[in-house]
Amino acid sequence: MNAKGFNQPINGVNCDNFRDPVVKRVVNKFKERSDVGYAKYGTTLDEERTTKMKGLMKYLIDIQEELMDAILYIQTAQEELKEQLDEKKT
Repeated sequence: MNAKGFNQPINGVNCDNFRDPVVKRVVNKFKERSDVGYAKYGTTLDEERTTKMKGLMKYLIDIQEELMDAILYIQTAQEELKEQLDEKKT
């Protein structure tokens, strides 16, 4: 299932053409993430916003929670990397 609007050009630009393959991979991840969200919630962020399904405070809470999760993932990855580097020293 594809999220609504992803195959349409944005401001007349075909978003499948990228100068930088890294940018293309990141955009593809955004597309995949959007598809997952659309499959789970049955709506797009744009529809959610324009129909006022969620208010500004809820968006801010969602952002805060996601960033808190990101910090935990960073800490866990740092600890894993440190363990791997320590193992190589011995």
